[in-house]
Amino acid sequence: MIKLKIKKGDSIAVVKGKDNNKTGKILKVFPETGRVLVEGINLYKKNVKPKKQGEKGQIISVPRSINISNIQFVCPSCGAKTRIGYTISEKKEKNRICRKCKASI
Repeated sequence: MIKLKIKKGDSIAVVKGKDNNKTGKILKVFPETGRVLVEGINLYKKNVKPKKQGEKGQIISVPRSINISNIQFVCPSCGAKTRIGYTISEKKEKNRICRKCKASI
């Protein structure tokens, strides 16, 4: 299991692959494989069979997971692609911060 600094709901930008420079929100994180599911990124076509008689089959777009090394966090305050750092508060709690603008996330 890989320790990830990125969480569900974070906005990210793709830095490698076919969806380079696209941004989106994280829908699900898979820490055991080091992959994340991002809305609107890494879409693939899937054929769906008809479920009822008389209904037509269709082709739908389904998002697939993308490797954590191919994405980068986008800071909500400064809007730049950045890494995530941590500070420890007086109550011994870890707070995530932006490495560029030092704002709390």
